[in-house]
Amino acid sequence: MLELLAPAGSMEALRAAVQNGANAVYLGCGQFNARQGARNFTAQDLAEAVKYCHIRGVAVHLAVNTLVSDKETAEAAQLIAQAAECDVDAFIVQDLGVVRLCKQIAPHIPIHGSTQMTVHNLAGVQLCAGWGFTRVVLSRELSREEIRYITAHSPIEIEVFGHGALCMCYSGQCYLSAAIGGRSGNRGRCAQPCRQSYGYNRHENKYPLSLKDNCLVQYVKDLEAMGVASLKLEGRMKRPEYVAAVTAVYRQALDTGHVTQAMLQTLHTAFNRQGFTDGYYTGRLGPQMFGTRQETPEDTAWLREIRKTYEVGEAPLVPVTFSAHITAGRSSLAVTDPQGRSCSVEGPQPEQARVAELTEEALADRLRKTGGTPYYAAEVRCHVVPGVTLPAAAINQMRRDVLNMLTAQRARREVKRLSKPAPVRRMPGNRHHPALTVQVTGLEQITPRLLKMQPAVLYVPLHLLTQSPDFTRELANRANVCAVLPKIIHDGEMETVKQAMVALRRLGVREVLVGNLGHILPARDCRMDVRGDISLNLYSSAAMNIARELELVSAAVSVEMTLPQIRDVSKAVPTEMLCYGRMPLMVTENCLIQGRTGACSCQQGNARLTDKTGAEFPIIKDGNSCRSVLLNGKKLNLLDRQQDLSRLGLWATRLYFTTENPNEVDMVLRSYREPVPFDPGACTRGLYLRGVE
Repeated sequence: MLELLAPAGSMEALRAAVQNGANAVYLGCGQFNARQGARNFTAQDLAEAVKYCHIRGVAVHLAVNTLVSDKETAEAAQLIAQAAECDVDAFIVQDLGVVRLCKQIAPHIPIHGSTQMTVHNLAGVQLCAGWGFTRVVLSRELSREEIRYITAHSPIEIEVFGHGALCMCYSGQCYLSAAIGGRSGNRGRCAQPCRQSYGYNRHENKYPLSLKDNCLVQYVKDLEAMGVASLKLEGRMKRPEYVAAVTAVYRQALDTGHVTQAMLQTLHTAFNRQGFTDGYYTGRLGPQMFGTRQETPEDTAWLREIRKTYEVGEAPLVPVTFSAHITAGRSSLAVTDPQGRSCSVEGPQPEQARVAELTEEALADRLRKTGGTPYYAAEVRCHVVPGVTLPAAAINQMRRDVLNMLTAQRARREVKRLSKPAPVRRMPGNRHHPALTVQVTGLEQITPRLLKMQPAVLYVPLHLLTQSPDFTRELANRANVCAVLPKIIHDGEMETVKQAMVALRRLGVREVLVGNLGHILPARDCRMDVRGDISLNLYSSAAMNIARELELVSAAVSVEMTLPQIRDVSKAVPTEMLCYGRMPLMVTENCLIQGRTGACSCQQGNARLTDKTGAEFPIIKDGNSCRSVLLNGKKLNLLDRQQDLSRLGLWATRLYFTTENPNEVDMVLRSYREPVPFDPGACTRGLYLRGVE
């Protein structure tokens, strides 16, 4: 059966989800979840929420899906322990360091990989399975065929987002909110800059980053047939009425296999951005996927009716079996739930019938009256000897008593022994001045000056190296070349990428730079050594230590860390940081250039988005694909702070060239040797000094 997983941003929203047919809910508690703007739950609220749900046969998944710093690790461990004591059913996690905490503290609780992990191919699922995950939430950008392929071959459960807001960027890869205002999406504080207006090369009142909400209600039976384990509804920031309405519609679609016009209208009334889209699922990408929220008057009558679904009465959710025995000297009633829990009570002694004797049919009818409870009588077994009777009030009291006993049993927490997490080992870093590494996006940027400086590693896009084999062979003889894999590689593209890696080995290139966990295993299959890029979001000592376990040759720390955090983080592998270049802020499945013209012309380059402040964001391609990478307009520049960087224990600092021409590349290289004064008009210190929320 396909699990219907609904959002709960508050206790009221949780009731709305449960009473409208959710099989499970997901929620946040404290500060380590990706929706800090939701009301969320306190530790005390969480205990009540789990009890409420478990009584009604509903699972509770706790989102602990933000990046956690070293200083926050103890607090995160406390939250995990408290949640485990509350008997939550799963943890939803992004940070590999948090994964380790969950496994150490409460190994009996399943771990689900958050969509923030950007798992978008089978290799990513397999790596998560190897780390003990029991489920992975796939990136929203996957098509029906891609979901089917992954689900068919996955060793663990697959969860898919079915309805709700779509981020323009692959989840876990967006730094736009952090770069603009210091509010990190990876830390649960996204300010949603994608919903603002932008223009191409000049500001316009257009919304090229604002997608319509996803709606897969027409395809729920397809997903169930594929073997998808869970269908997730987005909306922890939305009001309870939204949760109630959307959950009810998807419950009906799952139960009946039909979607009516009335159901679609309910979804539209609950919330929409100029309609909905199924573009990723169906593979129909393009301008028709985009839309904005239109302000309309509230339908107070509609809201009132929706509230009745969870404020009035109790939905009968749990099937139970009653067994009643009425004999001349004894009355008893037992109840059993689907998990095999059983309770029984003794009633008053039956009397001899003077007018009408009690029949088995009449007794069964009385026991079926479970209104106002979460139970319904799926089966009633009665044995009544002839000639006796029992007052209706006595039967009702027995039914109430036995169900109350069952409720208490279902609410009881399962006591498991929890462990204290092991101290996080901090390994020392390099005591010398960091080496220089250079990343280019065009072969023309590999200037004679660059080669003469002999960078420790020269990062070059994979597709450029394979397109110029003679150049690559010569380059590999002169420099330590590392091929940069695309940020996103879907399963249908993986074989081509692997063939390219095999070809590069023959040309003398034996290292690749990966920015996604799903690229590590394919690289290893091709006998490539692996370096970790900034988009792995390594944010803590625990995460860096896991990079060592993943046998990374080196790893770049997150661009959302401060310099003191980088200084103090474990240098479990040679540690690198970005110190110059346009920081990548988004990687998008939709081609941003096609969004402007209706046709892809991204090969021509020089495109940029401009916001209402006049800030510009250049657009480049992700490798050789039609995916777009949105860059920061201001260049990160710490070249004049090299003395400070030398105290951080780094193996290397990286220069990242994107829009620079060869002359500009050489100017930057000269500035590396002979730093020039910092220009705040053209450059930024990034997040290294101010940090993120």
